[in-house]
Amino acid sequence: VRALEDEFRRELERNDIDAVTASPECAVVTVVGAGMRHTPGIAGRVFSALGAAGVNVVVIAQGSSECSISLAVEAAQADEAVRAIHRLIVE
Repeated sequence: VRALEDEFRRELERNDIDAVTASPECAVVTVVGAGMRHTPGIAGRVFSALGAAGVNVVVIAQGSSECSISLAVEAAQADEAVRAIHRLIVE
């Protein structure tokens, strides 16, 4: 945390970010697909499926290639997150 606070010192001083804190154990889940780039609403559908499954998303990131969406969830919810996304894509 200290190293990140040093790195983001300017942002913290300008109140661009509130604080740097450690989070409980998380898992990163990434949805990958070449067709995502040209599929409007895919992120909304992914997050709706996760919400319906009761999975809380802690952090979201989408790569500049728009071929993947990564998200962090509590480690205890990782399996359910993967199952919810799998149901969305397969069914």
